[in-house]
Amino acid sequence: LVIDVRQWRATARTGEDGTLSAIEAEVDPSSLHVREGHHGVKPLTDKDREEIRKNIDKQILRGQPISFRSDTVQSSAGRLSVQGELTVGSESHPISFTLETTADGRVGGTVPVTQSQWGIKPYRAFMGALKVRDDVDVVIDVQL
Repeated sequence: LVIDVRQWRATARTGEDGTLSAIEAEVDPSSLHVREGHHGVKPLTDKDREEIRKNIDKQILRGQPISFRSDTVQSSAGRLSVQGELTVGSESHPISFTLETTADGRVGGTVPVTQSQWGIKPYRAFMGALKVRDDVDVVIDVQL
């Protein structure tokens, strides 16, 4: 599944030298929108997408927040090494990842997240015909 986050808020703080020093982000779990599915038996319909969204909100995330707070942000050669704590629902765990930066202020990268580490059983539907891997990729692409 490819899922877009439609409502989120992030704050990036810089130090006196202008380098990024902290990142915080919050995601509205009810704003997740299923854009598409890959490798399924059949293409997803609008009804399927809505059913998946409702199940994610009510059964998996249960309306609980998703947030990230950095402990450390180190900048070097167009890369940000980020360490912090990811909270999904009532579970918080440390996580680290690398983001790429561009001269025009874009920041992007892929953050691998293993759902079961946050107490989430990977989503299954349609009698097992639709399965989401335990390891998911959170793709970040923002303009600062």
